[in-house]
Amino acid sequence: MTAFVGLIRAVNVGGRKLIMTELKGIANKLGLEDARTFIASGNLLFRSGRSEASVKAMLEKALGEHMGAEVSVMVRTAAEMAAVAKANPFPDGPQAKVAAIFLDGAPPIGTAEDAKNVANERMALGTREIYVAYPDGMGQSKLRIPAAKAGTARNMNTVAKLADLAKEME
Repeated sequence: MTAFVGLIRAVNVGGRKLIMTELKGIANKLGLEDARTFIASGNLLFRSGRSEASVKAMLEKALGEHMGAEVSVMVRTAAEMAAVAKANPFPDGPQAKVAAIFLDGAPPIGTAEDAKNVANERMALGTREIYVAYPDGMGQSKLRIPAAKAGTARNMNTVAKLADLAKEME
């Protein structure tokens, strides 16, 4: 069994509500083991013998049916989540102001150069992530990263906690 973290994109923002007990129930119906959620922003921890691609497809289909709209899910193993936390290129300063934007694949070449409205934010590319330091906070930023449009962001405090919780499930 592999421990996974599912990061559901764009829930509980802009009117797209997903109650975490419902998310856990969906995971259980799909046969994902030891399903649990962490905070109300669409973080699901679970174990499965299936592949990452398989659990991603299952979750997206079930959540899409439940919510009546397309729902994207980024999936990482416990080891991958730990690697994202460890690779944080901006470890100094408040980690609530540093985000990892999770993508399905590697960030495209030119990701940083294509960003719009860059003020004092700093960016670095990861394996399947874009790291962004937001000195003034994410909510104040006007930064737009075209390559991140289909991704989902979590601040590094959340990433570290999810990595710890997923490791406990291994």
